[in-house]
Amino acid sequence: MKILAAVLLIILSSNILLAETPEKIIKEIDDLISGIPASTKMAIMIYNPLTQDTLVSINHTESMIPASNTKLFTTATALELLSGDHLLSTKILADDNDLSDGTIEGNIYIKGFGNSTFSTEDLEELVNQLYQSGLRKVTGNVVGDDSYFDNVYSRDDWISEERANVKLPPISAIVIDRNRTIVSKKRKGRYRNYFVNVENPPLFAAKKLREKLISYGVDVVGKSISGQTADNTQTLVESSIELRDLIKEINKSSDNFYAECLFKTLGSASSGQQGNSFFSTQAILNYIEDNSIYSTGTTIVDGSGISRFDQVTAGALVGLLEKVYFSIKQFDDFFNSLSIAGVDGTLKRRMIGTPAENNFRGKTGTLNGVSSLAGYVTTADDDDLIVCMMFEYTTGGASKYKNIQDTIIEILAGWKN
Repeated sequence: MKILAAVLLIILSSNILLAETPEKIIKEIDDLISGIPASTKMAIMIYNPLTQDTLVSINHTESMIPASNTKLFTTATALELLSGDHLLSTKILADDNDLSDGTIEGNIYIKGFGNSTFSTEDLEELVNQLYQSGLRKVTGNVVGDDSYFDNVYSRDDWISEERANVKLPPISAIVIDRNRTIVSKKRKGRYRNYFVNVENPPLFAAKKLREKLISYGVDVVGKSISGQTADNTQTLVESSIELRDLIKEINKSSDNFYAECLFKTLGSASSGQQGNSFFSTQAILNYIEDNSIYSTGTTIVDGSGISRFDQVTAGALVGLLEKVYFSIKQFDDFFNSLSIAGVDGTLKRRMIGTPAENNFRGKTGTLNGVSSLAGYVTTADDDDLIVCMMFEYTTGGASKYKNIQDTIIEILAGWKN
């Protein structure tokens, strides 16, 4: 019995030595951030959603620039309104759906419904399907329709006094190749290819469709124009992407263009009207209010987080992540859209070789003088934690604050209580 008692004492002592109390973890984090300059604005919140314990709370009600953490609000709201299997489509429609005679009597339309990933290759596939179905002639015009959104294409036009230095192609309901095209320009005696933004997305789409039809040998009598699809049209072919696949591109790769197009989609989905920035903002704010997420100090003006007029608190971000955590409808699609530390997306080269690798799922945010990170981490004891860290700084580079974020998450991932 004495031997057994001694063995048990050794085992218990070992466990005590291996375990780290919350106080010890908090002190490690406190020591880590103690060297941050006083001029740096900071907010940190670490929260256990199951026990509802807050481990760390620093300035969690202070409004800060979230940068791309704004995309978490955009994508979570989209999943709530539309669900992961919702299809964002680009459709080709016609006044005449009887192709038995090989002719469309009237116009053919290409209309976008927020499918921001649609490409020339996708268009080629749709035209090939039409040709294989027997289409040989269109007697009317080729019409490009982007009326699912408004025609305010630039963020600068819907955000008053916007000063962001990140410029995007036109944000429109119909998109081909991210609303960019290649042009050749002569420079220093040589022709070089450059990407330029499309000025008129629906007209560009109409021209591309007409060109493709003609390249397949289809006789197109009319011209390429922009306009609205007639009420009596029928869908001939379409190309779509599921929302769950789109938000992976948005959150893992932090794609600003896709995020802004989805932002406009929220406006249309929530209002039942033409998507615009006002309806889009209201959709996100309604989502926050309906789910009792801390809202004081929150301002959303875009879907990507490019704007410095976006203002969010760490408490709001943690509240959002907590809401999704307990949502059967949302969680899997949302969680799988986040970047995985050391594996993919914007976190691919971070936290490699640590307990956080292939563990932490999160969203980064970066602007000049801004670094943010929010997501989920599992401790060594299999406890799930929600983490949000935001810094606005004037001294030290982005890498300094990313290293602090990574180290805190690594501490939490290795924590055995």
